[in-house]
Amino acid sequence: MMDIGTIRGIGTVVVFIAFIGVVLWAYSARRKDSFDEAANLPFADDVPATTRDEQASGSNKE
Repeated sequence: MMDIGTIRGIGTVVVFIAFIGVVLWAYSARRKDSFDEAANLPFADDVPATTRDEQASGSNKE
């Protein structure tokens, strides 16, 4: 029968294999485009500074 050391060893190997799988998936060349797009999502709704300045100066005119 298996003792606790063997079970822990098997668990460590399983977690290590999962870690390697995640690393390979994250650094895969096929995923680069989608990760680059996701990295730029916070900036997608930003209004360019020139447009903001024009809107601010236009709203102050009476």
